[in-house]
Amino acid sequence: MRLRHIEVFNAVMLTGSVSAAARMINVTQPAVSRTLQHAELQLGFQLFQREGGRLRPTVEAQALYPHIERLFNQLEDVQRLSASLKAGRGKGELRVLTVLALSYEIFPRAMRLFREKHPAVVVHHEALHSPQIVSSLVLQEADVGYVFSAVSHPALAQEQLAQRRVVCVVPKGLLPARQVKAGTITLAQLSKLPVIALDGQDPLGILLAHAVRDSGTGLQEVMTVQTYHVALALAHHGVGVALVEGCTAASADPERVDVLMLEPELPTTVHMLRPMARPNSLTSRAFTRCMQQALLQVG
Repeated sequence: MRLRHIEVFNAVMLTGSVSAAARMINVTQPAVSRTLQHAELQLGFQLFQREGGRLRPTVEAQALYPHIERLFNQLEDVQRLSASLKAGRGKGELRVLTVLALSYEIFPRAMRLFREKHPAVVVHHEALHSPQIVSSLVLQEADVGYVFSAVSHPALAQEQLAQRRVVCVVPKGLLPARQVKAGTITLAQLSKLPVIALDGQDPLGILLAHAVRDSGTGLQEVMTVQTYHVALALAHHGVGVALVEGCTAASADPERVDVLMLEPELPTTVHMLRPMARPNSLTSRAFTRCMQQALLQVG
């Protein structure tokens, strides 16, 4: 199939008729019909059966369609990358991506530090999940990204910025004063408390699951969440103990919760990612230094 055949086939599959497909790709109805006929002639089998003005995909068309969908997704990636390369990056702009956990305390602190030295640079920020950050950087839609856990991708350079510990955010009154004063809690002690678990696909969630398994203890999971700040908010409302990294715990309200270090220590690492195809600009390097300073500020 030629690219034109694929475009028409996809439009018909999405709309179900020649007229709607023609409107979708901005061509005439006869052009769509001719392209379909030519595609079927080349393939040697029918793609659609005509039934009362509608086109019903054949078994062969249904088998082809998942592959066509993947191809179109790849074409969209090419278009996005082409647009990014054409637009370039203005010298007075910086596009920054962070995971959600770094967007509440760390990024604002870094932004304040950066503005003091680079007031003329306009920063465009977006908070995304790690896979989305990797995808955007590979497509060169951003200049730099900050995530937890290392990422292996040939198109990306990375640098370790800081290491933080997993901490427990415990609703007030759930622990005796003596333990709160000690400032630490073990997995065995935690197993007696209601816990807000993290998604099993999250890097920190995976780390915690392994630690719990290795310790031979179990946790009383009352619910599972995908973002650290949701876990923190639930702890603020007394739902259970939130297991989060130190950056998120910096937003904890000491009037409502106690923050204790988890034993044994579970480290998490903040990494900087950037596209290999673009030079590591002075502006990007300056912002990364500000992120490092902000991470030091929250300890």
